[in-house]
Amino acid sequence: MRKLLIASLVAALTSTVSVTATAASTYSQTKYPIVLAHGMFGFKSLLGGAIDYWYQIPSDLQANGAKVYVTQVAALESSDVRGEQLLTQVKNILAITGAAKVNLMGHSHGGHSIRYVAAAIPTKVASVTAIGSPVKGAPVADLITKTGPLSAVAYGALNALASVIELFNGAGSYNQSAKNSIAALSTSGSAAFTAKYPAGVPTTACGSGAATVNNIKFYSWGGTSPLTNVLDPTDALLGLTSLVTSQANDGLVTQCSSHLGVVLRDNYSMNHLDEVNLMFGLRHIFATDPKSVYREHANRLKLAGL
Repeated sequence: MRKLLIASLVAALTSTVSVTATAASTYSQTKYPIVLAHGMFGFKSLLGGAIDYWYQIPSDLQANGAKVYVTQVAALESSDVRGEQLLTQVKNILAITGAAKVNLMGHSHGGHSIRYVAAAIPTKVASVTAIGSPVKGAPVADLITKTGPLSAVAYGALNALASVIELFNGAGSYNQSAKNSIAALSTSGSAAFTAKYPAGVPTTACGSGAATVNNIKFYSWGGTSPLTNVLDPTDALLGLTSLVTSQANDGLVTQCSSHLGVVLRDNYSMNHLDEVNLMFGLRHIFATDPKSVYREHANRLKLAGL
């Protein structure tokens, strides 16, 4: 009887282990770690995790087998300064993980940051994916630079807001420069950045860029729906900023400006913040779940051996 009981317990434990192993997903298990880079006014999380910039995206990718690292750079600074800050963190991630390369994903101004890193250490980068990134500039930044720079008080207020975000984020302290940030995101500022880091940038007004440069795969996607959910308090602001241009846009970045490398899709029913599932995942009722877009892209990278 005792032997039978022991055998039954072993069988039960073995069955449990087998079920657990089967349930674990490897759908998004890329060969190299995924590194996420935030945009302007970005953060990892605020108020002890109450608000996440990449809401549920890292956990969803991890649940599907991916190794994910969320980075933090200055909320407001030039593309080169933010890029250098990200570069330091990527090197640390490479050292900690022992990985040969990383897959970089950058939202908004973070798209410039990952391009900087790819140019700095090309042999350590497997892929670059720009998400709603103003590759060729943002209309709001152009409006500010063309109508005249903001007052010192306005720049100071923006810098103070960025500092408060960092305070609640608990990410240390970076110097903030709204003036540098806005200049970098203008058409002229983005063009100057591209002159130094042209990989993947389309040579036509609204085309695709090179799919592979220096053995690095380049991708991009974006949205064109500024207003997506009446319960989202940020929709009103994005609806207002979307009126700066007549071109299709996500509230801040135009459809064509978001193009980099292989354009996976440039017209998701998402606004600029929906692209990272920000504001607790509030989005258009019929829109694609942003988490699934990241999950499927990770699978794309996996199948490409990245």
